[in-house]
Amino acid sequence: MDLYNRLDKNNAAVLMVDHQTGLISGFVRDFGVDEYQQNVEAMVDIANYFKLPTVLSTSMESGPNGPLMSYISENLPNAPKIERPGEINAWDNPDFVKAVEDTQKKQLIISGVVTDVCVAFVALSAINAGYEVFVVAGASGSYEDKIARDALNRMTSAGVQVMSWFSVASELHRDWRNDVEGFGQLVQSHFPAYKNVVTSFNAKN
Repeated sequence: MDLYNRLDKNNAAVLMVDHQTGLISGFVRDFGVDEYQQNVEAMVDIANYFKLPTVLSTSMESGPNGPLMSYISENLPNAPKIERPGEINAWDNPDFVKAVEDTQKKQLIISGVVTDVCVAFVALSAINAGYEVFVVAGASGSYEDKIARDALNRMTSAGVQVMSWFSVASELHRDWRNDVEGFGQLVQSHFPAYKNVVTSFNAKN
């Protein structure tokens, strides 16, 4: 059995679960607002850059949980969005499961709010359903650092691979030479420190 199962851009789909403005405002405490938003936006741009099929879901969107982050809605306009009327675990919603199945991908890259509920429940359910699951910790938020760590440990114990958006992008891309400028722009857009490095390098040449 291989211990290193790499993400494959030809076999991966992105699931973004409950990145809703009300939930983010009320529950995301393990990241600063700007950092968290940057991480989520990076996942949106990764989905577009690699042309990954993406499934969105919201929970009781008309209530205090609120709508999806505008960046998601504006930049993934064609992604199916499953508006759950009440199911806490999105995997309990048949329309959500069908949308995932319709991607015909076996690797699922998941992020959401909150880490210990919306993300963990979907990730564990997908593992049970036979998928390879990769959770993006930085684009998933919770109300307490320890709660988030415990949830990530729970998922890891079940076979989920926990990654950052940068490791997801790098593993999908494999080789800078595949598109130096495009991949470089993707990284720069969400890594201000790297943008500074590139600016400094360009100034010398």
